[in-house]
Amino acid sequence: MESHISAQSTRANAAGDAQLPQVGEPRNPGMELDLDWALGLQANTSAIERRCATLPGRRSVKKEYQAAWLLKAITCIDLTTLSGDDTAGRVRRLCAKARQPVRADILQALGTPDITTGAVCVYHDMIAPAVAALKGTSIPVAAVSTGFPAGLSPFHLRVAEIEESVKAGAHEIDIVISRRHVLSGNWQALYDEMKAFRAACGDAHVKAILATGELGSLRNVARASMICMMAGADFIKTSTGKESVNATLPVSLVMIRAIRDYHERTGYRVGYKPAGGISKAKDALVYLSLIKEELGDRWLQPDLFRFGASSLLGDIERQLEHHVTGAYSAGYRHAMG
Repeated sequence: MESHISAQSTRANAAGDAQLPQVGEPRNPGMELDLDWALGLQANTSAIERRCATLPGRRSVKKEYQAAWLLKAITCIDLTTLSGDDTAGRVRRLCAKARQPVRADILQALGTPDITTGAVCVYHDMIAPAVAALKGTSIPVAAVSTGFPAGLSPFHLRVAEIEESVKAGAHEIDIVISRRHVLSGNWQALYDEMKAFRAACGDAHVKAILATGELGSLRNVARASMICMMAGADFIKTSTGKESVNATLPVSLVMIRAIRDYHERTGYRVGYKPAGGISKAKDALVYLSLIKEELGDRWLQPDLFRFGASSLLGDIERQLEHHVTGAYSAGYRHAMG
């Protein structure tokens, strides 16, 4: 892993309005459904697992290089609260944390005083307080939609939910696909659904949540990833965070290789978002190294890579404090709000 990543350069100065997530890239317009291509995708599970098992041991960074990569990880976090007891006050505290993700003296010592997270992700009802709390920053609001997390509400209501969230001020929409389309091999239905969701988003960018832990096989993950990109997804995302199995390295490898194949054939870059179960700084470093090796440096920017996380930031902040002061502090000193 290279050591010259500048975390500060990955976000615009926090003085303007919220920006759309792919300001540096033309949006993926999608393409006609190509079932020959999608159904030709396979996944060698044992080879994928061997590749992923070697990654943590082969790729490690220390000292100031580790601090730089952890700062990079912060800029790629979708700071998230998706609980039934969410309140406007909790969301405002979360937004304050997004604006100032690490204690000011630590950031000053690291030379990155203006760093922020990549976005704040909330339910529809919390969009308004999030938008108000982030006014005057470049941090976009993302909203989960389409009957999150199961995606089993009536189709017209899922489309309407997207439209209402965009109207409320969300710049990014995290939709959930219908898993049954994948499990039954109804790829046309998945394509049509994703295309309708993309249209409903308008100028807001859409992240397609595959719920990979419920898709049955890595081959299904590869095919669902490709179909969603063909239908115009701006990002593909592993999980809602509510499944029993969320983001894993094997699933990530399959999805990012689908992204690479799509880019090689169409010229359009699609983003990637692992979500659920990523709570340790060391895990974030492994995911970043995987992205760098498989997709290259361009994907190490928040317009093309995000972590869906709620507790990851606390551990990163703790590691950065250790780097600056030489001592570990208690976890409770780095609470989200």
